[in-house]
Amino acid sequence: MNRRGLIVVLSGPSGAGKGTLLKAACQKNSNIRLSVSATTRKPRENEIDGVNYFFKTVEEFRQMIRDGDLVEWVQYCGNYYGTPARHIEELTAKGYDVILEIEVEGALNIKGRYPDCVSVFVIPPSLEELERRIVGRGTETAEAIQKRLKRARMELKIIDNYDYVVLNDNIETAADDINCILHTEKLKYFRNREFVEEMLGNV
Repeated sequence: MNRRGLIVVLSGPSGAGKGTLLKAACQKNSNIRLSVSATTRKPRENEIDGVNYFFKTVEEFRQMIRDGDLVEWVQYCGNYYGTPARHIEELTAKGYDVILEIEVEGALNIKGRYPDCVSVFVIPPSLEELERRIVGRGTETAEAIQKRLKRARMELKIIDNYDYVVLNDNIETAADDINCILHTEKLKYFRNREFVEEMLGNV
C-alpha cells in the first residue's frame, strides 16, 4: 500500500484553537510533522524562532518571495505569512504526514500546487466562544479583536472549499477526528492505485 505521506492544509479562524489541537493530534500520532511557517509578526511569549515560526523582517520575507522560496504567502492583519517549500516534499517522500497551518487564501494556493492535498477547516463551538478565546489571550487590542472576528465571519463563508470540517469543542475528540481523517485518506483508491495495479499484474 501507499507509504507516501499526506500534505494536509489546516485552517480556521484565529482563536479556534488550531495550535492546541495540532499539539494534541501529534501526541497521538508520531507520524505527523508540522510545517513551520514564516511570518513578519512579532513573537508571542514563549514562541521560539524555527519551532513555532520562522520570524522574519518585512524585507527578509519579501526577498523569500522574490527568490521563489515560498509555496504560498499571504498578507493578513498587517503581517506577512508564508510556507517555505523546504522539507515538505522530502518529509512526505519519507512517509510523514505534513500539516500546514495556514490562512484560507494560502490554502487555496496549496490546493492549486498540490491537488492531492487534504484540507481541513477547524471551527469553534460559536462566534461568542471564539471572541471569548481571543479576549482571553490578553494580547490583542479591542480594534484587533474586532478585525479578527470580522475576518472569522468571512472565512466561515468559504468553508465549502475544504474537504473536512472539525469542531474544536473538545480537544481530545477533535484530535481523534484529525487522525481519523489522515487514516481514511490513506485508504482511498487513487492513493493506492500503483499498488493495486502491480498486484493485479502479478496475478
